[in-house]
Amino acid sequence: MNHFDCKYYLNTDVFKGICKRDKIVINADDAACSNFENAQKCKHCSNYSSVQTDLGTCMNKYDAYPEMLAITCNDYKQR
Repeated sequence: MNHFDCKYYLNTDVFKGICKRDKIVINADDAACSNFENAQKCKHCSNYSSVQTDLGTCMNKYDAYPEMLAITCNDYKQR
């Protein structure tokens, strides 16, 4: 896992962001630290099924992107 998959990652641009826990600047693609927790993204949901590299479906009904945040989704279930 990488920093951009962590719930504590706040992106500031395409390449870097800030850790919400440590308040330090981090690169998005760097390996996650020991405080890593999965962000609530579609790719981490048990209702998500991958169809292509960057596209999938939610509950086999709706189009969904793996990197899409699912914070407001009532059907989100962590894998």
